[in-house]
Amino acid sequence: MFKKKPKYNVAIVGATGAVGQCMLRILEERHFPVSELRALASERSVGKKVKFQGREVPVGELKENSFSGIDIVLSSAGAERSKIFAPAAVKSGAVVIDNTSYFRMDPCVPLVVPEVNPEDIFKHKGIIANPNCSTIQMVVALYPIHKAVGIKRIVVSTYQSVSGAGQTAINELCDQTKAFANGKEIAVKKFPYQIVFNLIPQIDVFLENAYTKEEMKMVNETRKIMHDDSIQVSATCIRVPVFYAHSESVNIELKKKLTAFEAREILKKAPGVVVVDDVQHGVYPMPLDAAFKDETFVGRIREDNSVPNGLNLWIVSDNLRKGAALNAVQISEVLVKSK
Repeated sequence: MFKKKPKYNVAIVGATGAVGQCMLRILEERHFPVSELRALASERSVGKKVKFQGREVPVGELKENSFSGIDIVLSSAGAERSKIFAPAAVKSGAVVIDNTSYFRMDPCVPLVVPEVNPEDIFKHKGIIANPNCSTIQMVVALYPIHKAVGIKRIVVSTYQSVSGAGQTAINELCDQTKAFANGKEIAVKKFPYQIVFNLIPQIDVFLENAYTKEEMKMVNETRKIMHDDSIQVSATCIRVPVFYAHSESVNIELKKKLTAFEAREILKKAPGVVVVDDVQHGVYPMPLDAAFKDETFVGRIREDNSVPNGLNLWIVSDNLRKGAALNAVQISEVLVKSK
């Protein structure tokens, strides 16, 4: 059982990465009650320092004995590292909020988006899984509609920024942009193809069913978070030359009729959602507007004229914040505020 305290010893695993850095900023911005901050990363990052609350914190090497005295671990270290180090942290007495894919579909591990299923947090046995970034923003927007009338089917196409692939991907888009502008040869390293001025319809590896692993994450995670295995989900995930914020074109088939006006009214009251939808004046969400913000923005809400009970939505959210770091911190906030 999680022990309530005035302040908590917190470890950030993967502290030097894009998500780890974002976790540090959000803990500070939201005044999370941190007593000790322990920054952990791989051996190659030892000796570096990260900034937290106006001071520099040295980065320690991630080891199985790194978690003595730690209450909460926020981890973005990669699935294979989480496999080893998350159980070690739990054994030391910590609760681990893991941002990797390793534990997400484990039936003993809750998969949580606080706006959707906060009650699942308290079913944990030491590990709580953070969902995939593209899944998080979609269910934040769709769950209020599902709760109102029920969703039968979801067809989603994602337009995912390079930051979803980490700092090296951000650097690659920067480098390729400069090379293109200066007429130099474009180096391709992180992605399978040039990303600048291009779209790549593949994120992660292809599976036997011809969907990618990223696409099947959206299928399986959506059902688990929303506690409804009957929802049919089909996803196509695309990498786009945008630095921050993922966009999604989502078509849903409902169990009952819901007008676009009714959907807007539901979403206006939904936690974590901001409706940006005035097409007559060219107002709709864009990645530039969502970057570095915490909310999930929804627009282009319209009825699907091809089916009786269909809606189309355009959903945009910062993948490093709500899609990763913020969601993990929000889970921690629910933990520490519990009685």
